[in-house]
Amino acid sequence: MNTPDQPGSAPSSPVVETARRFALEAIDPHAPEWERNRRFPRETFTKAAAEGLCGLLVPPEMGGAGLGIGGMAAVMRELAGADMGLAFALVCHNNLAGAIANKGTEFHRERYVGPMLDGSTVGAFLLTEPDTGSDAAAISTTATPQGDGWVLNGAKAWATNATDADVMNCYAQTEPGSGPRGIAAFLIEADQPGVVREDAYEMLGAHSTGTGSFRFENVQLTPDQLFIAPGLAFRAAMEAIDIARIVVSAMCAGMLRRGLETAVEYISSREAFGAPLSDKQGLRWMLADVATDLEAATALTAAASAALDNGDPDMAVRAAHAKKFATRVTMDGLSQCMQALGANGYRQDRPLARHLAGAKMTHYLDGTTEIQNVVIARSLFGS
Repeated sequence: MNTPDQPGSAPSSPVVETARRFALEAIDPHAPEWERNRRFPRETFTKAAAEGLCGLLVPPEMGGAGLGIGGMAAVMRELAGADMGLAFALVCHNNLAGAIANKGTEFHRERYVGPMLDGSTVGAFLLTEPDTGSDAAAISTTATPQGDGWVLNGAKAWATNATDADVMNCYAQTEPGSGPRGIAAFLIEADQPGVVREDAYEMLGAHSTGTGSFRFENVQLTPDQLFIAPGLAFRAAMEAIDIARIVVSAMCAGMLRRGLETAVEYISSREAFGAPLSDKQGLRWMLADVATDLEAATALTAAASAALDNGDPDMAVRAAHAKKFATRVTMDGLSQCMQALGANGYRQDRPLARHLAGAKMTHYLDGTTEIQNVVIARSLFGS
């Protein structure tokens, strides 16, 4: 079956080929067990690092792959075709490793980039709070100045990699009442006194994301732990979210492609009422619609990736279009692919049920569908 290649990186790219092989050999056989046991597969994360998949945005001179966003999206599409959860865990880790390499101080780079590249240090992004979701400017976690450092108090929720994170990019308000202007980003280490790691969330699926929460109780921060200063951090967070929206769109295309391939393979090998299932026009047309949606999602993701890599001022809107469309058609398309398999599509020994749960999770990652509509509507009406 011919399915579209993820734009932004040639399908023959060595990194993409590595991801394709790694997904087939190291992820696909084990992903059902991760979901059954609801665990973050640290051992596979380390293997991904050994394959060069933990420094995709890190410049080559620092040991990374030096990819653009389109390239990372192509890699994550391959990985998500096997398991969305681990793929998104790697997205969050790669985003932080790239940010430290490109925006951090020399101290930050020396302390974190090497261990993040080899997988011995897992990174996480902490913005969302128990009482603050889409309105990121309203975070209540505080970093109160004390001497030449800060004292961190508060809580963070829905943190990918939380179960195993070693270093976290934590956003906190340094000047309560100042909104985005007072928000700064700090690099917090999980073993610091006062950092409390909560239990992992029990969810519908995608437990390989290691999603959970943290509490901070009078955590003493040194000057070196300031990552992005007040006045700059909020914009950096929004840029990171735009990147993640594009990559999530690519991951959706990976899951939908896998669903379509599974359905086509299944009905091509089955008969019903004395004739091949693949001769049934209803099934053929149903999957043809899925294929069209896959093409469209891929094209929107390509446009958003190119806009970001080229510095297009409309990048955020393009990312919102891509994520809104890709998440929606992936949910619908995977459901149709499951239907094509009949009751067998509901079984856990096939990837469709696991991907359907993952596809639902993508509706909440880095801004809900409703938030994408806010971004798109603002572009239409100018406010």
